[in-house]
Amino acid sequence: MATCPECDAEIVIDDDDLEEMEAGDPWDCDACGSRLRVSTLDPLEFEGDDEQDDEEEEDAEKETEAAADDELDDLDDDDDETEDKEDWDE
Repeated sequence: MATCPECDAEIVIDDDDLEEMEAGDPWDCDACGSRLRVSTLDPLEFEGDDEQDDEEEEDAEKETEAAADDELDDLDDDDDETEDKEDWDE
């Protein structure tokens, strides 16, 4: 019997899946939905899938960078409008 490292729920695996499993294989916890990886086969143990967490962090960083770029673009647009107004007043 294996347990989820995230929620400690028992992970039930049928014999066919167990025979085909290898260390590093992905698995989803039915109880909490966490993405896991097989860490050892004997005894069967799972670990959190850090690779998925890394991808989520990278996506969040990209979104933050994109938002910062948009803010800078907005600031540049404001400067252009000010220059246009100054030219208009003259």
